[in-house]
Amino acid sequence: MAQSFVQLYVHVIFSTRDRAAFITPDLKPRLYEYIVGIARGIDCVMLSAGGVADHVHLLLSLGKQIAIADAVRDIKGNSSKWVHEKFDTHQQFAWQAGYAAFTVSRSSLDHVKAYIARQEEHHRRMTFEEEFIAFLDRHGVEYDPRYVLD
Repeated sequence: MAQSFVQLYVHVIFSTRDRAAFITPDLKPRLYEYIVGIARGIDCVMLSAGGVADHVHLLLSLGKQIAIADAVRDIKGNSSKWVHEKFDTHQQFAWQAGYAAFTVSRSSLDHVKAYIARQEEHHRRMTFEEEFIAFLDRHGVEYDPRYVLD
């Protein structure tokens, strides 16, 4: 085959360090806009971005030359650096070391986009920890509960 064709949709979730409420209302829209630009720069398409003060959900279409670990590393590293450079009041901002990523079928894209859009409402009823464990369980991911949220 002379060309490569890829259609990979991934729902990525990661939190701020120690799940601190670093994503303030003034930072949130600018942060998501910047993350969209990072994704574009690494040949990915951001289909949806959302979250609350202590974590984000991203729906990405991965480019054909990048692995998910590299995409998440670039998004987290570049966005954290940008926050430190642009916001004197957010010098403590940091992402947690880990992340979760789940494949999404094309037929489920609208459902995942709607879920991401409803994060504020969703987290009035459920903590990040409860949501994260539910995702791991629903997707059959094995984990040690003593360390999953470190």
